[in-house]
Amino acid sequence: MAASLISSSSCYSSPKTLLHPCGSSSSPSLPTLLRSVRSSSHSHTSSKLVFCASLKSYHHPLRHFQRQVPRPVFRTSVSGRSFHGIDRDIQVHRRRQKRGISTCKVASDALASDVKAYDAGQIQVLEGLEAVRKRPGMYIGSTGAKGLHHLVYEVLDNAIDEAQAGFASTVDIVMHTDGSVSISDNGRGIPTDVHPVTGKSALETVLTVLHAGGKFGGDNSGYSVSGGLHGVGISVVNALSERVDVTVWRNGHEYKQSFEFGKSVSHLSGSRLPRDQKGRTGTLVKFLPDKQVFTSTTEFDYSTISGRTRELAFLNPQVTIYLKQDHANPEKIRSNTYHFSGGLSEYVLWLNNDKERLHEPISIHRKKEGIIIDVSLQWCADSYTDTIIGYANSIRTSDGGTHLDGIKAAVTRTLNTLGRKAKILKEKDENLSGDHAREGLTCVVSVKVPNPEFEGQTKTRLGNPEVRRLVDQAVQELVTEYLEQHPNTLEAILSKALQAFRAAMAAKKARELVRRKNVLKSSMLPGKLSDCSCTDPKNSEIFIVEGDSAGGSAKQGRDRRYQAILPLRGKILNIERKDDAAIYKNQEIQNLILALGLGVKGEEFSKDLLRYHKIIILTDADVDGAHIRTLLLTFFFRYQRALFESGCIYVGVPPLYKVERGKQAHYCFNEADLKNLLKTFPSNASYNIQRFKGLGEMMPQQLWETTLDPTQRMLKLLTLEDAAEASMMFSTLMGDKVEPRKELIQNNASRMKLENLDL
Repeated sequence: MAASLISSSSCYSSPKTLLHPCGSSSSPSLPTLLRSVRSSSHSHTSSKLVFCASLKSYHHPLRHFQRQVPRPVFRTSVSGRSFHGIDRDIQVHRRRQKRGISTCKVASDALASDVKAYDAGQIQVLEGLEAVRKRPGMYIGSTGAKGLHHLVYEVLDNAIDEAQAGFASTVDIVMHTDGSVSISDNGRGIPTDVHPVTGKSALETVLTVLHAGGKFGGDNSGYSVSGGLHGVGISVVNALSERVDVTVWRNGHEYKQSFEFGKSVSHLSGSRLPRDQKGRTGTLVKFLPDKQVFTSTTEFDYSTISGRTRELAFLNPQVTIYLKQDHANPEKIRSNTYHFSGGLSEYVLWLNNDKERLHEPISIHRKKEGIIIDVSLQWCADSYTDTIIGYANSIRTSDGGTHLDGIKAAVTRTLNTLGRKAKILKEKDENLSGDHAREGLTCVVSVKVPNPEFEGQTKTRLGNPEVRRLVDQAVQELVTEYLEQHPNTLEAILSKALQAFRAAMAAKKARELVRRKNVLKSSMLPGKLSDCSCTDPKNSEIFIVEGDSAGGSAKQGRDRRYQAILPLRGKILNIERKDDAAIYKNQEIQNLILALGLGVKGEEFSKDLLRYHKIIILTDADVDGAHIRTLLLTFFFRYQRALFESGCIYVGVPPLYKVERGKQAHYCFNEADLKNLLKTFPSNASYNIQRFKGLGEMMPQQLWETTLDPTQRMLKLLTLEDAAEASMMFSTLMGDKVEPRKELIQNNASRMKLENLDL
């Protein structure tokens, strides 16, 4: 399980940083975390903390909280012994105030000196692709696993653009054993003639010059619709790769050229194709990511690329995509072929594979004002949330956009209009809200826009205002037509929406959920919550722990200024199988909602209304702990998905072993970590090994040093990259149907190491 190791939060960190344990600085996506539910959360972590008998002190950014108490104190430790003392910062601050005038004079002199030192010689001019290598995150989002896979998507999107233009029908992706990836298509091939502006071949121009490409639109554009807009995609891949080899088949010739670190290392060479291949056309790009840029990992994940490939095959039914992962062992070679002639309708059926569908998918296709709109939607009886996925020019718009705004407005308005027309909604009844009208809805919308307005190079949100109007009109007209022709389907959809609406209203009236801590009475908070003294949610964090035993240790070991503890009583309700009414009746769920300030399900989320901006799940490293963690993730995902998008959900990782040798204490997180540590000891070394079976067995000081202390602890930030896949995974793991869960276990059994199972 790849995960970011966060040694401290931005609010109260020291300069100390923990290195990533398994070669990835990216955060784990929810599907990745859930796939490991049957194994210990420590089994894939390879890192250790070494604590020496030395004084650890640092200036805490939360030091200003100490001014709010009568006697500001600090705490530190030497060899496990605690010391307390008076914090002298206030006295120092007061003395500095007396020296204010002299301090200002010194600052003024320093500023004048700095102005003189800042001249034209300090203005840097980056040429060619230097800017990409200097600030890669600006172009690919990050230099972790997410950015690494973005390189694949940039090249793959170019091949799909050829298919959307009607010039390619097949795409081949090969993950090689040396860590490189090659992507080929049978499109027109990148032009190889000399470019009139650069004086280089068009092939070398598009790979070495930013903002050079054939997708800027207009009469001189090579594409009417494309995902690429800025002419930087393939050149960014070139800049961030150790080596890129490009092969082009065009005009009866085969052309080749190689690049290293963004620069050409060979001239464009060409040779005639054999007679039986004279008509061959296309492009092959093979690249090896630069380890100097992607310092955490350069290993591509087959499942991640497979997910993106499947999406593109659904969106482009005319294309067949072949994916293969080479391996030295022939038995471990993996391959898949993706071709879905049913397009978006088949995509929706795949998403709802294990659900009770109320009707067949409603398919919409319309071309107006040069914009192509494709929509497929379906309601399910046993789903209590909506899944709406948007694409623009085959690019996943994970942050939404005008196309999704249009479909949401159209669905809500259409159901309210038809409900009143059919007398299912009475005159005295309120209109259905969007969340209730869309409950159980699975929808995929794909638009192809000649001049799309994306936000940034990663293209996560569409901004064209005209798209909203066109999508709204198309969906309203065609959904209305379908439901009027199928009155039974309309009645079933409205019945489900009304049930959701009434349950939510009853729950809201039964309990008013107050979010903000400063207006919350102490009697309204859960009795087991040990709150912190900090009133600023940005600087506050809460640990959700398993049981009273672990809660007791955590309460004693925490820093009560900014750390709150909420112990859970057993396993919480699995809300995947329950409606809103059942959720609000459950006491443990109510405690979570009140303690965190989550508000009412379906209301607009605001991070500022949370009581803590860092929610940390801390469970034991066994099967029960993994189950509780998954139940909590299910609750957060279904109840308030925006928590993941806002970066509020973390998983704490306590160590499994403590190895004491002399005055040093080493903490190890799995068996492999322990073995590696023991190898470093002399053969005659004397040491003691302690295995922690649960958090409750750890002393408060040990829990602080390893799991609670922001300067030492290891946290995994959970991010949401693919909401559709995450939703399917939750449905499979936590839903009513057994067969999909059994199939998942069987398909992934070979990847599990038996020694990691807690039997």
